[in-house]
Amino acid sequence: MTRDMTTGNPLKQILSFCIPLLFGNLFQQFYNMADSIIVGKFLGVNAFAAVGATGSVNFFIVGFALGLCSGIAIPISQDFGAGDYESMRRCTAHCVYLCIGITVFLTTAMYFGTYPLLELLQTPADIIDEAFSYIFTIFMGISATILYNMTAAILRAIGDSRTPLYFLILSSMVNIGLDYLFVGVWHFGVAGAAYATVIAQALSGLLCLATILKRYTLLRLEKRHWHFSFECALRELGIGVPMGLQFSITAIGSITLQSAVNTLGSGVVAAISAAAKVQNIIVSPMESVGAAMATYCGQNLGAGKIDRVRLGVRQMTVITALYALAGFIIAKFAGTTVALLFIDAQQTAILGRIGQFLYCNALNYIPLALIFVYRNSLQGLGFSNAAMLAGLAELIGRVIIAFCFVGLYGFDAVCFANPLAWIFADLLLLPLYAVAMRRLTRTQQR
Repeated sequence: MTRDMTTGNPLKQILSFCIPLLFGNLFQQFYNMADSIIVGKFLGVNAFAAVGATGSVNFFIVGFALGLCSGIAIPISQDFGAGDYESMRRCTAHCVYLCIGITVFLTTAMYFGTYPLLELLQTPADIIDEAFSYIFTIFMGISATILYNMTAAILRAIGDSRTPLYFLILSSMVNIGLDYLFVGVWHFGVAGAAYATVIAQALSGLLCLATILKRYTLLRLEKRHWHFSFECALRELGIGVPMGLQFSITAIGSITLQSAVNTLGSGVVAAISAAAKVQNIIVSPMESVGAAMATYCGQNLGAGKIDRVRLGVRQMTVITALYALAGFIIAKFAGTTVALLFIDAQQTAILGRIGQFLYCNALNYIPLALIFVYRNSLQGLGFSNAAMLAGLAELIGRVIIAFCFVGLYGFDAVCFANPLAWIFADLLLLPLYAVAMRRLTRTQQR
């Protein structure tokens, strides 16, 4: 069902929309967790490190696609909020065009560029072949990733955050079963985990597409909606490309840092990989709030309710800051326990590094919470370039650590890379949000 977020209590609307997103994010984590748990248990620490070493590369390529899908769907939410369903349908058709184009481009580019990119990152020689086997399969199946994220973004734009969740739960179960079958039974190696992920994502994407075609008549497209319009395409690209680039720019910082981490050996790579997976689970509620804010702000902008946008942002700033404190407690006292899903208890040195990394990061979860709220709000309001600048600030923070401190202080420096990046981003985001709101208020008053 659709959800109009332009009326009612903002806090209640955002949180009720956010709950399915949270479960969706958690089950999305199960894709990677299932891969890593089964790979780590059946194939050992090196295989686990090989999958983990591809994380930043995966974020760089797939993250761009995900950001683009989310961004090009924002005009749909704006038109839905404004009640302009004809324009909304044209935007939906152009989402299809743009996603087909980016699929062809990324698949072709990574067919030739995956192994050179892993070499450029100084991936340790003892894991590079397995890393390539895993990530190359993921990249060749990127069409499945884009299909799910495109259809899920369209559904969320009209207020349906539940349908993508239901299908994600189903596909997560399929993914776990296929992981066990391909890796544990048929011994396909790390590539088997990638096959499972691609198949599961394709399933969820096809189910979302079938739901759109069958259930939502307001998204039913006719021949006139498919007529290509540069104006419509540029409107979507104007939001989608900066959002995609924001992901990629952030990922470049992660890649730079990953390159520095790789020089510290496969043991450190395994520790960072496991800690990152634990952290992704802990911060999922904040990430879900961010995704909800993009839809909330987009719909209310379309309805011309700028004061309502401002109220919702204030309320969710408080909520996410409170959760950040809870997240610190979880990371401090339960982080290494969760990491045992990926790492054997005998690997005490790796577990010690995981605990240190999580503690240093969790101390700074409030700056991270602000990023999720304000960056996504700016994107929903159409200020994607501002959000992209925040990604550039994150890049600078991680590059400083990678080039200036990892060589001197090793793993200790790595632990402070994310906090520095988050603080740099907030120093830009908060003033940019204030400027954006003043501009929108003046526009509304004219």
